[in-house]
Amino acid sequence: MNLKQELLKEHSKSQCDKIVAYIGSDKQRFAELMDLFFSGQYRLTQRAAWPFSYCLQHHPELISPYYNRLLDSLLDSGLHESVRRNILRVFQDIVIPAKYHGRLMSCCFEFIQSNVVSAAIKAFSLTVLYHLSEKYKEIRPELKLIIEERWNVEKPSFHARAKKILKSLEKSGS
Repeated sequence: MNLKQELLKEHSKSQCDKIVAYIGSDKQRFAELMDLFFSGQYRLTQRAAWPFSYCLQHHPELISPYYNRLLDSLLDSGLHESVRRNILRVFQDIVIPAKYHGRLMSCCFEFIQSNVVSAAIKAFSLTVLYHLSEKYKEIRPELKLIIEERWNVEKPSFHARAKKILKSLEKSGS
């Protein structure tokens, strides 16, 4: 399969599923997808983001060589919103090595405090931060404070995620 051609062919769930099935757990095929993802070509990067997130749902071990590049991408101001959203969607569902926690927390705190970042990115960032707060309890007060400070200016998707997190924080005594 020519991944580039398939990604550019159409943007649909069935096409995404076809690509995910082709890649499976194959590291070489996933590397080819990631090369396209990091290509810098807007449409190609955007189209690769969807199968990227689905591949990692089934085979999270494939992400190992890409943590630094993904974190660098999160901070790229030219990155399309859908790509950032898909990176964070993946990060909320996988176990992230400790050496990346600091950078990831910084990114997520920056996103939830931003006035220009989408509600979906903020919601995923909240979840990433909540999961990391299981290990780093000291970030819980800051997370709670930011949620409370942002409450009146945020959208319903932020509120829905934030409510769940606040409730969990209260149960744990934070």
